[in-house]
Amino acid sequence: MKRIFTLTIIVCSAVSGLAQVDTSGRQNEPDTIKVGGMIIIRKPGGGREIVRNKREKDSTIHRRNYSKPANVSTNWWILDLGFSNYNDNTDYAAAATQAFAPGTNDESLKLKTFKSRNVNIWFFMQKLNVIAHVVNLKYGLGLELNNYFFDDERVHLTKNPTFISLDPDYASLDKNKLAADYLTAPIMVNINFTPGRGRGFGISGGISAGYLYSSRQKIKDGRHKHKTHDDFDLEKWKISYVGELILGPVKLYGSYATKSMWEKGLDQTPYTVGIRFANW
Repeated sequence: MKRIFTLTIIVCSAVSGLAQVDTSGRQNEPDTIKVGGMIIIRKPGGGREIVRNKREKDSTIHRRNYSKPANVSTNWWILDLGFSNYNDNTDYAAAATQAFAPGTNDESLKLKTFKSRNVNIWFFMQKLNVIAHVVNLKYGLGLELNNYFFDDERVHLTKNPTFISLDPDYASLDKNKLAADYLTAPIMVNINFTPGRGRGFGISGGISAGYLYSSRQKIKDGRHKHKTHDDFDLEKWKISYVGELILGPVKLYGSYATKSMWEKGLDQTPYTVGIRFANW
């Protein structure tokens, strides 16, 4: 009885060993599937499939290997092209307004809508995966450049002391604009409806903080140009609500400041809208 039991253990061990060797030996062998008159040979590693037909030559089907998106991705040098404007809620009858902008009314400081431009140059933007690459955190750093072209060419910004007037000597100008440039850092929550796709669909929303590093009034009369550099009592910091709409290769952006762009006198809240040129 003991001999039979010992022999049984030896046989079972040998069969188990052969099965392990056979399994490991087939790991690198291709899988073969027969479908009617076709034979499909699937290569190890999922790289390609070879289809053999008895009447035709072999054909190769390459299969894509989808890799998992990175948890942190970076997009360098993003460009925005759009329009700048502001929502004017100024009470022009108020004493503070007339002290800062004497003789102006709700028509005086209107802008040329399609000529007032916004150009943003983002040094980088990063996307951080939060939940399954569907919910992400987007943040970056760049320059926000705004050009406000006045519809009334007479608008004259004076410094030391700062005030705004309607100068009759400016009436024949060819160009009259206020430029305000900011170093800006946005942060947004991104919802990606198509994770894993390079050009998918999604939406983003958040806030940005910008610091005014340069502002100037530029006028042009024929061939003569003149720039006056000053802050003109513009707010040094601009906090804005920002948003982004991703429609495949088309990306739209927008921003709306939380308060007026001026420290005193005028209540004009700036906003922008345009097209974003980015990888994602």
